[in-house]
Amino acid sequence: METNYRVAYDKGWQDLKKKNPEEIASRLAVSYSVSNQQFTVTFFAVEYVLDCVSETIWRKADSKVPEIMASIIILNYLSFSDEARKPESRWVSLKEMPNGGALFYPAFHKNTIQVLIESFGSQPKKLVNCAATLGGQLTAMGSAAVVFQAFPEIPLCVVVWEGDDEVRANATVLYDPSTSDLLHIETLIGLGMYLAEQLKKLAA
Repeated sequence: METNYRVAYDKGWQDLKKKNPEEIASRLAVSYSVSNQQFTVTFFAVEYVLDCVSETIWRKADSKVPEIMASIIILNYLSFSDEARKPESRWVSLKEMPNGGALFYPAFHKNTIQVLIESFGSQPKKLVNCAATLGGQLTAMGSAAVVFQAFPEIPLCVVVWEGDDEVRANATVLYDPSTSDLLHIETLIGLGMYLAEQLKKLAA
């Protein structure tokens, strides 16, 4: 692991262990086994097991360890909030998210939006094909748009507008405003970046 990721990963476990696991399971759509001290979490339609004794995470189906970015996001999801707000069922860009969304947007555009434009701006229908692997559901926006459930309470929407000789291709990642109570702004940014990278890999 790279040093920065390792620090964030270790801190994620420390933060999680300060919480009451049964209380977490009561407010989030996760399960917790008292006897095994294990959480089961659904992340982009895949179940992962988090073992609080060994501080390890693996995919339930085949025991594969997820990428470090995914592990950090899952840990932060479990440990960050003290209550789950009901979804507002509307979409906003990162620029409209509280706690610094507008401040972080230029870097987000470079590391996330640009990745989506390069991957799908000339072939937006490919987004729909790639999205199915991550549990995405088609929705009506732009040239192509897909809604993903990063976690059961945390949806993301990726929209792509096809470019041509006269109009530049464009893309965006949209959030439900309620998710600002469920994840730190930097984790929400990391979530969008992670999703864009996964879609890029699938497109390749």
